[in-house]
Amino acid sequence: MSSSTPPTIPKYDVFLSFRGLDTRRSFISFLYKELVRRNIRTFKDDKELESGRKISPELERAIEESKFAVVVISANYAASTWCLQELVKIMDFVNKGSLTVIPVFHGVDPCHVRRQIQKVAVQFEKHETREGREKVLSWRQALTNLANISGVCTLKCEDDSMMVDEIAKRISTLIDTTRKPTRTGSSLVGIDVHMKALSRLLDLNSSKKSVRVIGIWGRGGNGRSALAEFVYKNICQHFESHCFLENVKRISHDRHMSHLHQEVLKRVQVESNSNQKVLLVANEVNKLEQLDALAEDFSCFGPGSIVIITTQDKQLLVSAGIKLVYEAELLTFQKVRELFRQLGFRVRERAIESVLCKGTNLAMKWLGCCLRVRSGYRKVS
Repeated sequence: MSSSTPPTIPKYDVFLSFRGLDTRRSFISFLYKELVRRNIRTFKDDKELESGRKISPELERAIEESKFAVVVISANYAASTWCLQELVKIMDFVNKGSLTVIPVFHGVDPCHVRRQIQKVAVQFEKHETREGREKVLSWRQALTNLANISGVCTLKCEDDSMMVDEIAKRISTLIDTTRKPTRTGSSLVGIDVHMKALSRLLDLNSSKKSVRVIGIWGRGGNGRSALAEFVYKNICQHFESHCFLENVKRISHDRHMSHLHQEVLKRVQVESNSNQKVLLVANEVNKLEQLDALAEDFSCFGPGSIVIITTQDKQLLVSAGIKLVYEAELLTFQKVRELFRQLGFRVRERAIESVLCKGTNLAMKWLGCCLRVRSGYRKVS
């Protein structure tokens, strides 16, 4: 059976778009701090592009990988060609339905932005003398479309701290309504038992500053992977950055271990001394050298970070000094049969017996999902 594909989960909850000259050291600084305090994964670019330069692929990817974009329109936002380019990209994803935008009008009248009058009109007049007509037209359209969306206006509130709190609460509520835990399989046999036991090891509310490393060991084939993926999907929202390495064994095969180290850095995107709270799941680890390579990155992880290692080699976890280990137990024949019934999969008991020794209840669930076909049910041979 082929290995499972990595979960496709947005990397960020919120992408912040703003004019640094106006708000970076004040409003945006307070808003970003409050969002992070609420465990809302937020992207804030700390570099201003020079006039005329295009948005980098990394920045465009950050927009694409976000659930929400908070666009803070300030006095000089429309004067920045970079901000306007960024806004066009944001509105493109909004139009595709993959991104929700929340406008914040900071010290400006939404009506002036919508109609592009007064100071906004002057700013666009300058753009028209320097940029092509089509480009400026796309900027105007993006700004108009944004201003037509109901947002937050700071002119109605004199206290920035209260406004920051209101925006953060609104975003938090929106995220909670869309961040329904991915409980695929939660009603299936045994998963609640697994999660209850693992929750004690994960200890998400721990005040400890060290990186917590947890091992998942089991004899089953895909059972460990399914359990690790289930855990990943259900807790990743508590971390600023997260990464699911679906098959460490394959990533490091016939390659120097430094390649594994670089792969983690590329996917997690954590710089040294960044202090970010990180979730890393390393699936299918089979060599101590792989753990050593992964451990090089742990020093970059901030307080509250968690690393989950899955393996079928229990001694590997012992040798690495990993003391927090969860052992996924095999199910009884009756539990596997009940699992298949819940999956709506018709199969002979003799067939169940033939695969029982190959994995946990989660592996059985994986097998049932893989073998189900649209036209009906396929027998296990």
